[in-house]
Amino acid sequence: MSISDAAGQLIDLVRRSEAREEIILTREGHAAVRLVPVNMPTDRASRRVLLEEMRLAATAKTTTGPNAANSRDFLYGDEGMPV
Repeated sequence: MSISDAAGQLIDLVRRSEAREEIILTREGHAAVRLVPVNMPTDRASRRVLLEEMRLAATAKTTTGPNAANSRDFLYGDEGMPV
């Protein structure tokens, strides 16, 4: 995200950063600044553990839904015509 675009969204960007999302701001198309929380681990091993914990938490929240291949079946009758 460009620095100029980020100026109006700073509060939201800080909240996202505090939620462990890495925010990179750009100037003229090149990375200029990275927003990370102060207590974010900086060593590679700690970051890897944190990422794995986040993946596991996200996986635990997922639910299985309908099969996407059949998701529009309710729009058609038994003859294949729209209902």
